[in-house]
Amino acid sequence: MTPTIGVFDSGFGGLTVLRALIHRLPQARFAFLGDTARLPYGSKSRRTIARYAAESAQFLVREQGAEFLVIACNTASALALDAIQDAVPVPVLGVIEPGATAARAASRTGDVLVIATDATVQSHAYAAACRTQGLRALEKACPLLVPLVEEGWIDHPVTAEVIRIYLDELNAEAAAQGLDPDVLVLGCTHYPLLRPLMARAVPAGMKVIDSAEAAAEAALRQFGARIAPPAGATSAPEPILRCFATDSVDKFERLGSRFLGRPTGKVELVDLGG
Repeated sequence: MTPTIGVFDSGFGGLTVLRALIHRLPQARFAFLGDTARLPYGSKSRRTIARYAAESAQFLVREQGAEFLVIACNTASALALDAIQDAVPVPVLGVIEPGATAARAASRTGDVLVIATDATVQSHAYAAACRTQGLRALEKACPLLVPLVEEGWIDHPVTAEVIRIYLDELNAEAAAQGLDPDVLVLGCTHYPLLRPLMARAVPAGMKVIDSAEAAAEAALRQFGARIAPPAGATSAPEPILRCFATDSVDKFERLGSRFLGRPTGKVELVDLGG
């Protein structure tokens, strides 16, 4: 039986993580859950986020047979990773530590910038993860970027200008603190769709770390060896994928393909309670 990787997000931005996972592990089965009925997680308490995330993880493990979990949600990774690990008996990987690890590998100065949603920045989870890697991290919330991505303005002059303003402010703050950053970490799963604009907006020589790609690389290292291709396979198989949402399945199907880079297929509605 081909192992199943469960992937969870509060919405559908985590499909960028799923996209990166499919690229690296096309022989796996995937079950993706977007808890769209209860987003945004960022406005909830830590206790509520932990409960929601644990329920979603249990659905993927108990109902879909997931043998590994990737938490493709920065807020849940920041505030509920321990609760998720306690709730299910399978390996669990978040997106924050892989992003910090990738930043450590890319940085020469030891100073990095992180942009994310307000909830992720307020948790200071990236700063803490970077600190364990011996990095100094300066974080900034960029609340306008998620709605711009969901509007489809991923290569729009307005979006490019918003990114420029945010990064100018962040680089000015870094200079005022005496930092010399050479890496920018994209700490939100919506932001990979803006990576070309980010790359054009950062100072020359600054590297951009896509936390979705970093998480997929970490998943490949952590359990990729246990997901072997079928015997006799000579080419990458078409991925086996089921997508679930707790609300707004039509919106999920309409926007999800933009994040996933392929059709999501029929999104199934599930009820995880209030």
